[in-house]
Amino acid sequence: MKPTPVFVTKWNAFTPAGADIDSLFEGMAAGRSGVKFTGSRFTETAWASFFEHENYLIRGFTRLESMILQCLNPILEPETAKSNRTVFIFSSTKGNIDLLKASGQINKDAFLWRTAAKIARHYGNNNQPITVSTACVSGVVAQNTGFELIRAGRYDHAVVFGADLLSQFVISGFGSFKALASGPCRPYDAERNGINLGEGAGALLLSKNPGSFAVCITGAGCSNDANHISGPSRTGDGLLLAIRQAIREAGISPEEINYLGAHGTATPYNDEMESLAFHGAGLDQVPLNSLKGFIGHTLGAAGIIESAVLLESMKRGELLPSPGYETHGVSMPLAVIRTNTQKPVYKALKTASGFGGSNAATVFET
Repeated sequence: MKPTPVFVTKWNAFTPAGADIDSLFEGMAAGRSGVKFTGSRFTETAWASFFEHENYLIRGFTRLESMILQCLNPILEPETAKSNRTVFIFSSTKGNIDLLKASGQINKDAFLWRTAAKIARHYGNNNQPITVSTACVSGVVAQNTGFELIRAGRYDHAVVFGADLLSQFVISGFGSFKALASGPCRPYDAERNGINLGEGAGALLLSKNPGSFAVCITGAGCSNDANHISGPSRTGDGLLLAIRQAIREAGISPEEINYLGAHGTATPYNDEMESLAFHGAGLDQVPLNSLKGFIGHTLGAAGIIESAVLLESMKRGELLPSPGYETHGVSMPLAVIRTNTQKPVYKALKTASGFGGSNAATVFET
């Protein structure tokens, strides 16, 4: 028996590659990327997607919080935001990380839960917000959480939003792993050599009521492969489990999925692991893309920003290419999208994988 659907009524993104979902999608469709050379911005040089100017800042809010408000303002109506039947769910890996200075002083505004509460109160919502911080799957886990809460009757609406900053701390951390690419990243390509980081915010508005475009979440899955603190399972079994959970909960077969929004970090182990998982799930012939070459890896915001683009693809009937992919570089076949493709999408799967062996998946249907 299929679960009661939970509708996604609105979505948005605020990134260096586009300040709203329309400009982001249309820019990517035209081949424009937000990834560029950081130069002397950080102690390590890298290729990343970052805001060059701070003209989006809002008085009384940090850079991260301003990004969130710029993303949420266009899609939130006051009556929905204030309702006691609405929950705010925030996903991030580092939050206001730039507030932590080397002074030895603890700035409590750097706590993730305080950011979630500040945003919820700004919109007049008095419910206890939920914070999700589960590495790079945070965004997908957050939207899955909203789905489960509405389906269980706990709330009628969920404002799911995610954001992360590009900072010296983040650049240094990934640099210490030797995970930063020497140029624009190349997911699933034979010459891939690392990630491009990114910053930005994404948001989805979930509801028990359908919107003007009837898309809904019907299945969700989460897993942990318990392989390594940073390295994914070499077999893909953890991601495969999350995918199977989501598809089973949606009550569909893998053959019905006709678009796959993959994680695709362009690191050797992640992309190979994904190819094994997609093959095991029977999805290796499903058109897929990674958006990291357009927006970088936005960490805790990635799942939500990329889901927003996936939803826009479903709405427009247009699939975007996966930048940087030229020569197939993983052991299993994948139908990586090379050019803009006009294609109706009825059932789509969004996946994510992250540090600590975490994996998550969401099924969207029209």
